[in-house]
Order: sequence, then C-alpha cells, then structure tokens
Amino acid sequence: MKPILIDFPSEFETERLIINMPKPGDGKVVYESKKASKNELLPWMPWAHRDESEEDAEVNIREAHVNFLTREDLRLLVFHKETGALIANSGLHRIDWDARKFEIGYWIDTRYSGRGYMTEAVKGIEGFAFNELEANRVEIRCDTKNVKSRAIAERLGYELEGILRKDSLDAYGKELRDTCIYAKVK
Repeated sequence: MKPILIDFPSEFETERLIINMPKPGDGKVVYESKKASKNELLPWMPWAHRDESEEDAEVNIREAHVNFLTREDLRLLVFHKETGALIANSGLHRIDWDARKFEIGYWIDTRYSGRGYMTEAVKGIEGFAFNELEANRVEIRCDTKNVKSRAIAERLGYELEGILRKDSLDAYGKELRDTCIYAKVK
C-alpha cells in the first residue's frame, strides 16, 4: 500500500500532553519556542544556527503539515493539555514504510525542561508508532555528548545498539562527532 493511503490519527494524548500534527498557524508558537530555546539548541541542531523569521517558521510548519499528510515525514507538536502551551517539537522521521521503521527526533522548549514532559512525549510517540503505525523498529539517534537526549532513550528502555564513529559534523559544522543509535523492536 502506498504510504499516502495509510490512515491513522493526527492527534493523540498522554497523561499531561496533546500531541498532534503541525497545522497552518502553528508557526508563531514554534518560532517563539525556538527563540526561547536557541542557546540550548545550538550545540545539537544545525537549523538553530540559521536566522529565522516568524514567517519562515510558518512556511516550515506548512511544509511539515503537507509532509504529514503525504506520510513522508511525521512531525509532531507537543502541547500541554491544561494550558495549551507548546512544550516540545518531535516527530517520526527517516521513515521506511516497507520495514515499518521510524526514528523519533525531539527537542523541548527550554522553559519546560526538567519536568518529565519530553520523556512522557517520547513514550507516547513510541506507543503511537508501535500501536497505530505497526512499527517493527523505533530508533532514537543522538550525539554521544548529548547527555539529556541519551538519558531519555535510556530511561525509556531503548537499547544502545551501537555508536557510529565520526558519523557527522557537529551543529557548528566544524568537528566530527559520534552518533548513538538506540532502538526498540517489536
């Protein structure tokens, strides 16, 4: 079956969070979240180095919306159930629909870190992948030096399958870095 024909929910919940596909109009809150978290994102996210306007963020959100609908990439926004605040950005990336393999990527708005939201969101997204998308494999990849990201994978019981040495340049484009590959399989 062609991925575009695969039906699944575009929104789901965890205990404290609502997780859904990006929608037109979400660019403003994503822009504000990136701006508030820029210093913490710089070491890990190459895109954090680009100057982005609110309009650029909205264009990015609309592209992510289309990619979700075509099933090419499943970006997800994480909102607080009670306040409606955007807590984090996440998603299922590097999708292989034939093998049913997905990679969870994530970053949290600095203003909400340290409260377990990202762990809760990743656990919810993992459940969505295995239960709704019939995943056989879910991965989390991160820089070996990204201690917070590694801690989430380890806290949720992902197995460190290996480390790709000198796999990519750091977010500054200067130093070769190693990448951890964590996974859970069905």
